[in-house]
Amino acid sequence: MSFTQNRILAINPGATSTKIAVYEEEALLFKKSVEHSVQDLERFSRVFDQYQYRLDLVLEALKNENVNLETLAAIVGRGGLLKPLAGGTYSVNEKMVEDLKKAEGGEHASNLGAVMASNLANKLNVPAFIVDPVSVDEMEPVARISGLADIQRISLSHALNMKAVARKVAKEMGKKYEK
Repeated sequence: MSFTQNRILAINPGATSTKIAVYEEEALLFKKSVEHSVQDLERFSRVFDQYQYRLDLVLEALKNENVNLETLAAIVGRGGLLKPLAGGTYSVNEKMVEDLKKAEGGEHASNLGAVMASNLANKLNVPAFIVDPVSVDEMEPVARISGLADIQRISLSHALNMKAVARKVAKEMGKKYEK
């Protein structure tokens, strides 16, 4: 692959796989789902302990597909269990990485996405981002009502997937996502 200003590596760690894809603009150039068996993962006491194991598999898959990392303009990782925030695209920074390592919001494989993106991006001197993390909170006040006065519902979801589908459907319908 030759250099382009618009080539992006996406890394999406999940419970039993790490999905990766390379895009140029909106065109998918390569995608792969690297599966992780229960036996492979149970040797790690914390999710963050899986970092090097998963990163090595990602790099191996990219190498096997002859993806030259030097051609990447940016790396995007799945956002994890951060403090509640609005949907959107965020630059990965040190505070975000530290919060995900601490896993104060909970242990989930998605916590590895920003960290993997950031570390690879730093080596390549390109930016790292997350998009629509698990902790997106755009709930209306009425949606927080649980039925118990002292307990409010919290927003944790696969916002990345839900928003991507909603954007795709809106485009197919000729409408704006916001509508």
